[in-house]
Amino acid sequence: MQTVDLLDCICIVTLSVYDMQAQESSTQITTTTVAGQFRQRLFGVLFLAHLILVAVLVIFLTIRGLLPRYSHHIHAKKWYPPLLAATGLAGIVGFVWQWITFSNPGRAIRTAFWLSPLLTCAVGILLVLIGSGASLAVGLIVIVLAVIQSLYACWVNPRFDYATKVLSVSTGFPPAGTSALVVQSIILSILYSSFLVSGIGGATASGTGIDALFILVILLSLVWTMQVIKNALQVTIARIKYINFACGADLDTQVAIRDTVSYLMGSVCISSAMVPILTVIQGSARAMSLIAGGGDEFLFSCADCYSAVASTLVTYGNRWGLVQVGVYNKGFVQASKDTWEMIKRVGLEPLINIDLTGSFCFLCGISGGAIGALAGGSWTLAVHKSNAIEVTVYAFLIGYFMCRVAMSWPQACVSAYYIAYAENPENQRFDATIPARLEELQRYGA
Repeated sequence: MQTVDLLDCICIVTLSVYDMQAQESSTQITTTTVAGQFRQRLFGVLFLAHLILVAVLVIFLTIRGLLPRYSHHIHAKKWYPPLLAATGLAGIVGFVWQWITFSNPGRAIRTAFWLSPLLTCAVGILLVLIGSGASLAVGLIVIVLAVIQSLYACWVNPRFDYATKVLSVSTGFPPAGTSALVVQSIILSILYSSFLVSGIGGATASGTGIDALFILVILLSLVWTMQVIKNALQVTIARIKYINFACGADLDTQVAIRDTVSYLMGSVCISSAMVPILTVIQGSARAMSLIAGGGDEFLFSCADCYSAVASTLVTYGNRWGLVQVGVYNKGFVQASKDTWEMIKRVGLEPLINIDLTGSFCFLCGISGGAIGALAGGSWTLAVHKSNAIEVTVYAFLIGYFMCRVAMSWPQACVSAYYIAYAENPENQRFDATIPARLEELQRYGA
């Protein structure tokens, strides 16, 4: 009975969305569906195949690194403990961020925006202290990035109150089992990262050109796999929260994650490959537009052209589309396109473009990565200086993605909140938070 009511509720909510789609030719819909299903299956198979191949590579590199011929090139007792300890610490930091965000969203936002630049600067100083030419160059770049983060925090400070309100409203009464699901995901991330660390250590023991390529492959696997874990959580929790916002119904968390793993992993894998690239393009386009201003006509023209390209690309791949992936079982590209058109149609684009949730979760990841890098890098600098820069970089990457996995649930809640509102702004379950903010933006011409 509960399942029937839930399905009826979803049908009512989605009626307006699919009304115009129903007028399209059945041939076009069938073609799109078949193509989308093929694309999803292809990416799902590629992801599983890559996991198998990387596992074989890591096992091979680990065993080879333990052979007497290579083991003297790396002191395992001085290399593995700092990096594994940093991995465990990153998991703990992820738990802490999750707890702070749930208990006090306002404090969490302000802490992330002010703590992240300080920790980033500390990592830069650590890299400078390592003393090599490469660490000095990277350290100076990191310090500059810390300054940019500080300036950004000052710039967006007036938005903190609204960001806190949205985060509080959307994450209030999280779905039952959310904490357990996130904890399991963090533990899985720790285990997988530790497994990859053993392969990186084996490749470092040899240190040939081909081993540098192996390390790059392992790091790319880390990035993609962590993104898949994060986005799988986002799709699952966004689906649960959307149904709650739109219908007032509750969906069991275990059922939702089982559906995601069984039917939606292809779209999750596609989004995990596309969204980071498109986010970088969109962010660089905004930065270029700010730098260009209106002073130089040629530079402004280039920035304007690049921004137009970025705007087009984001239509076909954005994190807001993950909500419709979970709710309607759409392909990621189609979900992104439909979601973005809906956002523009109801006038939410200005509000979406200045939303701080993505920046908040990003800075939580940066701070988690920085804490891991400081722990692992300082330890290695004290006991085995020659590997300090590698351990620092690896620990940062692991810590960053660990915290992004931990913070996937508030990002999913905010996404579901906005998309549920966009589909039905007249829904009585919503208060005046979004309309009041839109009116304020219109009043001040933001």
